[in-house]
Amino acid sequence: MAKKTRIGLGMAALGRPDYINLRTHKNIDKSIKAFRSNAFQVLDKAYALGIRDFDVAPSYGLGEEFLLDWHKTKHFKDVAFSTKFGYTYMADWEIGFKGKHEVKEHSLSKLNEQWDISRAFLPHLNIYQIHSATLESGVLTNNAVLRRLYQLKNEYGLKIGLSSSGTAQESIIKTAQEITFEGEDLFDSFQVTYNIFEQSTHNILKALIHNHKTVIIKEALANGRLLHQSSLKTYIPAYDYLQQLEKKYNVGYDAIAIRFIIDHLKPTVVLSGASNIEQLEQNYKALNFKLNDLEVRKLETFMVSKEFYWQERSNLEWN
Repeated sequence: MAKKTRIGLGMAALGRPDYINLRTHKNIDKSIKAFRSNAFQVLDKAYALGIRDFDVAPSYGLGEEFLLDWHKTKHFKDVAFSTKFGYTYMADWEIGFKGKHEVKEHSLSKLNEQWDISRAFLPHLNIYQIHSATLESGVLTNNAVLRRLYQLKNEYGLKIGLSSSGTAQESIIKTAQEITFEGEDLFDSFQVTYNIFEQSTHNILKALIHNHKTVIIKEALANGRLLHQSSLKTYIPAYDYLQQLEKKYNVGYDAIAIRFIIDHLKPTVVLSGASNIEQLEQNYKALNFKLNDLEVRKLETFMVSKEFYWQERSNLEWN
């Protein structure tokens, strides 16, 4: 019997003052003190709701520090953390930073450097991931990096995973599936962008789930594009239908969007990217109802081409 999909909490919007998202709460205190306090409040609420899966990365500003400090004050035994290597946060909390907010490096030295910090989550670190693996970075053919990940997997009992973005997500997953050491698959977990607008990986994700791999869904709300945006004319039919479902189920568009993923794909975890308690509570309502087959099929029709989706995403600003 398939396990029920869980909602997890991603730390991307909680650990840094600027983020790629069409944010609705713009007039907020962006001091480190305020962000730390808010992160702790959201983490407390997440645990109280029943969330036990928490995902972070070194490039999420102070996300790892916030999550680790919170955990040290709670000592919960039933939490599971996932983090990543491969991106370095560059903005140093500068509001409106004009340079690259994060820089990718999938080298062995970067893996060892970031692992030395991320290992502090042990023994509750469950999944260690390559952050935004791509074919171009060469990480999936870098034997030194892959073998080091295999060593970590065996030494600490970790699941090794990757996160993916862009039009080549399916090719990245297929390439990763072929990597083995001593007859064992290296990758057990795949964190993938998937939502009402971006469904290009549906078939391969269903196959992974069938083969008992961990599938984690990120960007379930399409970086804010699922919230009615008058400037995004392409999505007006989707916005109209989402409003109908909001009224029927008495929830927000975000709960509908997350519930669509649960009912259509049935992944292991869908990450909430909430930046405050209110958003988290609204996201979590996705577990309180179920879409019928007709509604799922209708929502499925609002997908756009992956090329269109990712080009549009690349045009979004950090704010």
